[in-house]
Amino acid sequence: MSLLDRIIGRGGAKSAARVEPPVVAAASGESGTMSPDPWLGQWIGGSQSRVKTLPRVTPELAQRHATVFACANIIAGDLSKLPMHVMQKDKTTGRLVRVTEHALDYLLNVESTFGVPAIGTRFCLVYSFALRGNAHAYAPRDGAGQPLFFEYIHNDRCHILRDGRARFYDFEDGAGVSRRVPARSMVHLRYLATDGWTGRSPLSVAAESVGLALAGQEAAARTASGTQLRGYVKLEDNFENEEAATRGIKRIRAMMRDPDAEGWPVIGPNDDIETLDISAADQELLASRKFDREQLAAMYRMPPSKLQMLEYGVKANGQQQAIDYKTDCLTHWGKPVEDYMEIGLLTRAERERGIHLVHDYDALMEATMKERYEATAKAVGGPWLTVNENRIAEGREPIDGGDVLYPPSNMTRDDTAKPKEGDDE
Repeated sequence: MSLLDRIIGRGGAKSAARVEPPVVAAASGESGTMSPDPWLGQWIGGSQSRVKTLPRVTPELAQRHATVFACANIIAGDLSKLPMHVMQKDKTTGRLVRVTEHALDYLLNVESTFGVPAIGTRFCLVYSFALRGNAHAYAPRDGAGQPLFFEYIHNDRCHILRDGRARFYDFEDGAGVSRRVPARSMVHLRYLATDGWTGRSPLSVAAESVGLALAGQEAAARTASGTQLRGYVKLEDNFENEEAATRGIKRIRAMMRDPDAEGWPVIGPNDDIETLDISAADQELLASRKFDREQLAAMYRMPPSKLQMLEYGVKANGQQQAIDYKTDCLTHWGKPVEDYMEIGLLTRAERERGIHLVHDYDALMEATMKERYEATAKAVGGPWLTVNENRIAEGREPIDGGDVLYPPSNMTRDDTAKPKEGDDE
């Protein structure tokens, strides 16, 4: 030890070593550029079809397809606009009763984090879940185990580490702070997680079908933009030099673009112009994009009517159509969202007490005014609104004597009538 170290006190006591969980990367085994594991290809550039010429399927590329974007956008939009209530199961009746005093009732429906509305955070979370198969949100807790806020974390900024069965998350939060937190402080939505933790995108699972759809879209875009090869011009090689050949090529090109030529360019006796129109096979391939739309909708369990695919017809009853959409599509995506958010936002003690997070689908299943009024009148046996209640609902001022409920004449009764003789009192 040097004299300077002794004077300033260095080396007397060893500094405490930094203690962190002995985490390792979630993926195991050898993987390299020569023989990469599937997870490496998905992390770098999505899933590749067995047909190498098809485009690699990535969430960023797939969402450029209108059907993919529409499916993810509709699912995320409808689930995020529904209220999400904190409910507790009554042990005697078995019914779910809303808990309004819980902190999550505000975080999930009003303001999820500082200055961010809850609907925006929930939309991003479900959109990433439907598109990528994974979605993350940071939800730190106070000393009592209650979440302080609920913040969406982009997938590219979040990495999972493993310590046995435990999982830890490395990410950068909204304040720009790099953090490593345990699973109890994160909400991790994962789709098709065969190991329980690694979510997979439905687009990556069906990589060949999605790649074919993307290839057809690219072919259609090239056809519409006019950037594909329309034809070729064959000129006789009798030019004196390269400059003369360039002038000849420019002359033919200018005549083909000249509107005064009316499509009749002047060429030499040994020159030739051949057009390359789209073939019947290519036309059939472009027509198959309609089938691609059906396949993509089926992957997301999306009813054709929600994507304006009206050639299959629609049901005359709009409420029944909404019921089918809820049972076939929304609950398929909404129930995993509820379960994973319960794991990440509720404590184990709360879950054991029967507290759940539930989407309020009644806001989506609301019937028409005519259907609601007829059903209520049939249930109560007659009129169920007073004059003033109806006027207030229509934005009008109440009137005198308008608080009396008028039942139909055939259902009136006289409560002041005296009982007949011989009747039991």
